[in-house]
Amino acid sequence: MMTTILQRAHPRWLGHEWRRWARRGRHSVGDPEIHLRAAAQWLAHAHDVGKYGGVPAFYDVQRERWEASYPETTGYIIPTFYAYADRSGDASYFDRATRMAHWESDVQLDNGAVCAGTLAAPRMVPTVFNTGQVLFGWAAAFERTREPRFADSLRRAADWLVSVQDDDGAWRRHGSPFATHPLNTYNTRTALGLLDAARALDEPSYSDAARANLNWALTQMRPNGWLDNNDLEDNRRPLTHTLGYALQGMLEAGMRLGDTRFVDAARLGLGRIVHCQRRDGSLPGRLDDRWRAAAPWSCLTGDVQIAYAWLQLARFDDSVDWGGHARRSIEFVQSTQDLATMDLNRRGGVAGSYPGHGGYMTHRYPNWAAKFFMDALMLSLEAR
Repeated sequence: MMTTILQRAHPRWLGHEWRRWARRGRHSVGDPEIHLRAAAQWLAHAHDVGKYGGVPAFYDVQRERWEASYPETTGYIIPTFYAYADRSGDASYFDRATRMAHWESDVQLDNGAVCAGTLAAPRMVPTVFNTGQVLFGWAAAFERTREPRFADSLRRAADWLVSVQDDDGAWRRHGSPFATHPLNTYNTRTALGLLDAARALDEPSYSDAARANLNWALTQMRPNGWLDNNDLEDNRRPLTHTLGYALQGMLEAGMRLGDTRFVDAARLGLGRIVHCQRRDGSLPGRLDDRWRAAAPWSCLTGDVQIAYAWLQLARFDDSVDWGGHARRSIEFVQSTQDLATMDLNRRGGVAGSYPGHGGYMTHRYPNWAAKFFMDALMLSLEAR
């Protein structure tokens, strides 16, 4: 984490720090398909390192080691691999996705939930957000293969989420022990996972639960589009990563439900973030409640998550050049991707922060950064 002085710094000072780092360790940007393939190969390598079917949470550069397999993010890598198999024609990614879905069923808890943290965690604790993210994987695997096992895992997980949801639509129980706050607005992405479950299993009650959470999330939004209770550690200065979860979840869920309240709310927040984008396409890693930079470094996962949501908006709203902002953000992240190194543990991966010593996943390559990079890049190429 950055120092207290840095946390309190004036946005102008943070901008000065960014200019000092702006070109350090960046690379030339090439054909987007090459960058996309490199990210897919890095995730495939990570999957192989995981050995037992899951994808390790991250590669630690300083310790030169991989973390244990991570059920949460392995779950939402599954639909990304299916999509990449379709795009590339490489069936090995389809097979990987299906093996990963079987592994998720193997490690699913008896009550249907998914555990917090990696499989190296000292205790297997059921957690709402992690369970919501694996719904994406089981739903995709069932729709692609029609294997009953995936439908069973999907139903048990979705039923558990509904059973622990409060009457107002929020989830206040079973938050992650690795996050500071138990109440999380970014559970709109759990609601989106329930919509996947509703579609795959033709179960309207899951859609009702998703809508209830989205209605609650609207109560957390201020008039300027700011969302309360929306960070892993510091709700005053959330990461663009958790902002990306919350706003993309609200936007896509609103689009699926045909509810303009959710779409308009997400558009308000995403429009504010446009004004935070730097000339090189990057975003500050943290933002405050006046939509100002609250950290000089960039959270690369957040950059591409926000880009993905901007690309979704570009499909039906031309009031802002959403696609242009998204492409600049994606190209910035491409410039941080090392495609020349012989180290397979880093080649094609996406770091937690730029520069690497930034305050999110410091000196680490998290698997979810590469996943969201692939999603944004594939959507951008599809739009073109």
